[in-house]
Amino acid sequence: MKTYNKYSLLFFITFYLGLSGFIYAQQEVISLWSENIPGSINNDNYKETKVIKEDKFYRTSKVTTPTLSIFLPEKDKSNETAVVICPGGGYYHLAMDKEGFEVAKWLNTLGVSVFVLKYRLPSDSIMKDKTIGPLQDAQEAIRFVRRNAKKWNIDINKVGIMGFSAGGHLASTLSTHFNDKTYDVPDSISARPDFSILIYPVISMTDEITHIGSRNNLLGESPSASLIKKYSNEQQVTQDIPSTFLIHATDDTVVPVENSINYFQALKKFKVPVEMHLYEKGGHGFGGVVTFTRTQNLRPFVTKQIS
Repeated sequence: MKTYNKYSLLFFITFYLGLSGFIYAQQEVISLWSENIPGSINNDNYKETKVIKEDKFYRTSKVTTPTLSIFLPEKDKSNETAVVICPGGGYYHLAMDKEGFEVAKWLNTLGVSVFVLKYRLPSDSIMKDKTIGPLQDAQEAIRFVRRNAKKWNIDINKVGIMGFSAGGHLASTLSTHFNDKTYDVPDSISARPDFSILIYPVISMTDEITHIGSRNNLLGESPSASLIKKYSNEQQVTQDIPSTFLIHATDDTVVPVENSINYFQALKKFKVPVEMHLYEKGGHGFGGVVTFTRTQNLRPFVTKQIS
C-alpha cells in the first residue's frame, strides 16, 4: 500500500538492524495485576514451570501470575512509542526469549519501549473461563502501559501489540475484541492497541486452517460453532481494528499461511490499513532474529514510508 500507519512501520526498521549495537536496557519485571487476578481459581498444585538455558529464561508454562518484563531505551533515544509483546507457544507454553526478550532488545535500539507479556495460558485448573484468561491479561497490559505512560515517557496514542504464532492469535484477539468486557475496569482507559504486528500468527479457529493445538488449549476439544466463530478473528474484523502488519512463510506446515491471508483480506475489505509480507521459505517459529536479518531488502521501502 502507498500509505501506512508509521507506528506500525516501526517494525520494518527492525528487519535490517544488524546484531551489533544493541542497547541492553535494564530489565524490570512487575506483576500485571496489583490486586486479585480476575476469574482466577486458587490451585496450590498448579505451579509455573520455567526452562532456563545458559542463564536465559528460555520458556515457561503453567503461568499463574502474569507479569510484564520492561525493556526501556536510553532516555535520550525514546520516541514515545511502546509495544506489548505476546510470545507464542500454542497456548501451552511461552517462548519468552526467542519471541520476547530478543525482540525487545532490538526494538529498544529504535527508541521503542517494550513490555514482554507473560500471560496466563488457558487452563480450567486456574480459570473460571479459560477462553478469556489470556485476553484479560492482554487488555490489562495495554491499559497498564497507558496508565503509566508518563513514567516511561510514552505517548498513550502510540501503544501497540505484537504477537508470534499463538501469541499472534492473542494479539489479533485483542485487536478485534478490545471492547469486550472481560473484567471490571476501574477507569476509562482503552485496551485498543494503536497498531498490531503479527508474526506467523494463528488467526482462525476453523477446522480448515487452525492450529489444532492452540484451539484445543484455548477452546477445548469440542468447541461450539459460536465459540469457534468468536475466536476466528478474520470473522470479527470491523473498521475500528488497528492498522496491522503481517508476516508469514508459505511453507509453514504448523500454522497455515491462509491465517494471515484471510485476515489481510478481511482487513482490506473494511479499509483497515494493512501490510503483509509472505516468504516462500521459512517454516514456522523462525523468531525475531531470523526474521529481522533475512529481510534486509525492505530498507528502501521503509525509508520511503517513514520519511
